[in-house]
Amino acid sequence: MFKRIAPIVALGLLSGCTLMNGDEYHQATLTAIQQSNAQITNEITNLQLQLSNQNDYIDSLESKVLTLADDVKDLKVIAAEKREPKSVKKSPTSKQQLVSKPQPQHKLVLGEIEHVEIKALDQIFDARVDTGAATSSLNAIDISEFERNGKQWVRFHLSDGENKPDDSNWIESPIVRYVRIRQSTNEETERRAVVQLWVKIGSINEKTEFTLADRSQMSHPVLLGREFIRDIAVVDVSRKYIHTETN
Repeated sequence: MFKRIAPIVALGLLSGCTLMNGDEYHQATLTAIQQSNAQITNEITNLQLQLSNQNDYIDSLESKVLTLADDVKDLKVIAAEKREPKSVKKSPTSKQQLVSKPQPQHKLVLGEIEHVEIKALDQIFDARVDTGAATSSLNAIDISEFERNGKQWVRFHLSDGENKPDDSNWIESPIVRYVRIRQSTNEETERRAVVQLWVKIGSINEKTEFTLADRSQMSHPVLLGREFIRDIAVVDVSRKYIHTETN
């Protein structure tokens, strides 16, 4: 009797081992596929960030080329004026009359740091003018998103690091779009809302896009990037508060 049962028992044990090995192999395959997908996703994210940084760098170079081209034009005009002899007619009965040529028009000059007025609050803030940054940003705290009339809005305080925000100085604005930012100290990306606000600095009164970011570690609550100053101003990093001095 035992001789008849033994082969059956052995066959059952072998089948069980085969099923267990099959499950383990299937699980190992799924784990490998998940790891591969995660690696591919991470590589795609890195490539997208690199492409975005390269586009920003190209924009920066284009802006510098345009600025240099304007400077070259101005230098050519000045050089031409110096080469042309000035004829002065002297008369005993009349004064010397000098004909002044029109001066080349320059873009508005901004200092590295300027006072800017945020129209949504009617308040003045310190702003750093940075041609190395593509977009502008605000030191936004207490950020909360909500829906209004079927659109996404955001509510936040603009903090200068000194005055305590309260219920009287909230800013509410529709969200224009979102951007993904990767911090240099963190591999993960962070999604940030972008809003449009009216800004006044000197004679400039423009509506520009701002990324809402925690800039509490920065020295200035407002940063103005290339998209704000492009085609309307140049920056003299050796000066500060130019338009505060002239007001």
